[in-house]
Amino acid sequence: MSGANPFAQFEKTFSQAGTTYKYFDLASIDSKYDQLPYSIRVLLESAVRNCDNFHILEKDVQSILGWSPALKQGSNDVEVSFKPARVILQDFTGVPAVVDFAAMRDAVLDLGGDPEKINPICPADLVIDHSVQVDFARAPDALAKNQSLEFERNKERFTFLKWGAKAFNNMLIVPPGSGIVHQVNLEYLARVVFENDATDGSKILYPDSVVGTDSHTTMINGLGVLGWGVGGIEAEAVMLGQSISMLLPEVIGYKLEGKLSPLVTSTDLVLTITKHLRELGVVGKFVEFYGPGVAELSIADRATISNMCPEYGATVGYFPIDENTLGYMKQTNRSEKKIDIIRQYLKATQQLRNYADAAQDPKFTQSITLDLSTVVTSVSGPKRPHDRVSVSDMPEDFKSCLSSPVGFKGFAIAPEAQSAFGEFQWDDGKTYKLHHGSVVIAAITSCTNTSNPSVMLGAGLLAKKAVEKGLSILPYIKTSLSPGSGVVTYYLKESGVIPYLEKLGFDIVGYGCMTCIGNSGPLEENVVNTIEKNGLVCAGVLSGNRNFEGRIHPNTRANYLASPLLVIAYAIAGRVDIDFEKEPLGVDANGKNVFLQDIWPTRSEIQEVENKHVIPAMFQEVYSKIELGSQDWQTLQVSEGKLFSWSADSTYIKRPPFFEGMTRDLPKLQSIQKARCLLFLGDSVTTDHISPAGSIARTSPAARFLSERNITPRDFNSYGSRRGNDAIMSRGTFANIRLVNKLVEKTGPRTVHIPSQEELDIFDAAERYREEGTPLVLVVGKDYGSGSSRDWAAKGPFLLGVKAVIAESYERIHRSNLVGMGIIPLQFLPGQSAETLNLTGREVYNIALPESGLKPGQKIQVEADGTVFETILRFDTEVDITYYKNGGILNYMIRKMLS
Repeated sequence: MSGANPFAQFEKTFSQAGTTYKYFDLASIDSKYDQLPYSIRVLLESAVRNCDNFHILEKDVQSILGWSPALKQGSNDVEVSFKPARVILQDFTGVPAVVDFAAMRDAVLDLGGDPEKINPICPADLVIDHSVQVDFARAPDALAKNQSLEFERNKERFTFLKWGAKAFNNMLIVPPGSGIVHQVNLEYLARVVFENDATDGSKILYPDSVVGTDSHTTMINGLGVLGWGVGGIEAEAVMLGQSISMLLPEVIGYKLEGKLSPLVTSTDLVLTITKHLRELGVVGKFVEFYGPGVAELSIADRATISNMCPEYGATVGYFPIDENTLGYMKQTNRSEKKIDIIRQYLKATQQLRNYADAAQDPKFTQSITLDLSTVVTSVSGPKRPHDRVSVSDMPEDFKSCLSSPVGFKGFAIAPEAQSAFGEFQWDDGKTYKLHHGSVVIAAITSCTNTSNPSVMLGAGLLAKKAVEKGLSILPYIKTSLSPGSGVVTYYLKESGVIPYLEKLGFDIVGYGCMTCIGNSGPLEENVVNTIEKNGLVCAGVLSGNRNFEGRIHPNTRANYLASPLLVIAYAIAGRVDIDFEKEPLGVDANGKNVFLQDIWPTRSEIQEVENKHVIPAMFQEVYSKIELGSQDWQTLQVSEGKLFSWSADSTYIKRPPFFEGMTRDLPKLQSIQKARCLLFLGDSVTTDHISPAGSIARTSPAARFLSERNITPRDFNSYGSRRGNDAIMSRGTFANIRLVNKLVEKTGPRTVHIPSQEELDIFDAAERYREEGTPLVLVVGKDYGSGSSRDWAAKGPFLLGVKAVIAESYERIHRSNLVGMGIIPLQFLPGQSAETLNLTGREVYNIALPESGLKPGQKIQVEADGTVFETILRFDTEVDITYYKNGGILNYMIRKMLS
């Protein structure tokens, strides 16, 4: 049971306007407090405040206080517990969470408990932003049509979520059409400092912190709110009042000095940092920014850098709170009273940063420096976000990618095929030509940049100058603009740049993640046919944060991340292999060449417009109505019951089978015998490969399932929108067309049923193994599960019958998700791999679990057709083992509610 807080003596108070505010004076606990990184101070405060020697132990506090630069992960790892202040979800990952909560209520009832005990204890916010697709573009009514189609396709899901908002306590749902979850979090949901009521009438103050079911939850670190992405099942446990078990991280200090060039954007800066930190290796570590250069960055610039944290691999990219942070709160319409209280609290707890004062610099595990003046205009691609390319190098780099072997920087186009092209006719009666490098998608999209007025207004000013010079964009290029929130539209209109964006084809198409998540919608059939017929490597250019193969669109084999300004520039050029310094974008009315430098706005131009038009009244106007939603949302009718009425006919919402046959008692621990390898994979298999969020291919098992239920291809929608139905998601597991499975010759979602040697769709092979009673394993390379934090990337393999994964290394969130679903993550010993052990994936695998109990990180023996080798059991904590013994984290929570 919970006990009294052993640190109660360190509680202090201050009064303001007749109200008493309580807080913990952390500096009084230990004299070395002021040497701790600011991010670690947030972990410490949570541990001190929540310490009851039950959920949070005194040793957790002492472990955090004992953080030092000498801490090295991988040796003497220190485990601590952390209770975030809140949880945030988006609808792709949020719907499965609400589905699980509804199913858990049923399970608790079936086992004789009270189902209404299943409720979020920790505050949870869900923003519906991942459902809208770019079906319509380059038209004034594109927004209305896309939103109408979004409701038509997703009415069932939206009705379910609206039911959840009523059925569950402590859960806020932000309706569709409001904005991207991370920008809404930044502008509206973030508290920076929480203010809760105490039983004696006073107020309790503590730092805002958050975990979210989207890996880009890290964007909120730009506002000084510690937060990161976790698996959906882990988030659900936090919502149910559980702490997160984590390893105390190394903290890398990233010092910023100097100033950015007037022609460089925050996007160029973040792509530079992403490449730098990826090369350094910061997976599982905290990165904390410091130095005088930080003060030169706006909060939106900082948020852009923090947003890309999953791409450089760190757990967080943290910017401690300073006066600029508080200024942003004022700009975004937070009250002066609230800001004054926050300032007083932060000063009292030594958490208010002055970046110009080096005396405030804490100790770091390692420090590295970037001179902002060295940053140049850049893009990243063609297949990974950390493969930065200077824009000046793009012509040669793209040419090199064409001829290089298939890989992250190669397409293996034969020399004689590199001049290939295709022609097609457009609606205007003209004939157009496509070749390697032609741009067919140009999207200003995603939370990375659409939170940032400097690049959004910069794009608008560039569009204005381009139109005034007479430049245009070829009609077949699918251009789109999906702002992060209504505030963006507000200031784009007020500044007068919207007409110019529309003139170039960048009409607003929706408020959501859209192209970056794979919701780019269809390309015109004649464009697709020309690309496929001629084997062309055509390009997508987007202001997003992910460009993995097969993610953006099946027909854009090369995808480049770029600032909104460069998205427009490449769209005008019509190709990515242009040399902007030497080649013109077009000619003006007088026949004079127009170069990119002629239309590129400077930072001072952009800042002048931003200072004039981005004002608190906009935020008040937009966010005062955000919970109301559109007319479509308001008219949705939902039941009032606390238990959900599942429909057997639904292809969107289905009661998951995770708790079928569950008992109150723990199941017996069993070794894995006579398992087969379902997939034999290489390095950097992402969650986009494992659990695609985009369109459902017409020949896929999921498509067959839908067709059998009289769903037409037009209404297939996406995997992301159907995440509440396990029958669809299990069939969509490993359905990425770019999956490279070494058991088959061709790229795609196919494998071999080893006993019969028959090649099948992956789901069909798994079904055959299930019918035969054969357990399954996956054998994979390095960085397994990199990418977004998708719980279905663990749930899907579980439903396919996967009992264990044997990998060279794991992405942090995905390893945790595997454990949360009761799948064993095993890791080859250093220096070993499937290749060094001469494994082919065609063996029979036996994995021996010890009878005397499991221990974190112990050695586990695997036998494969006579080859015996040891692996590391990647249960990193005792909590991992507890979850596994229960059959997963949700089963554990159900048993806990019954006790």
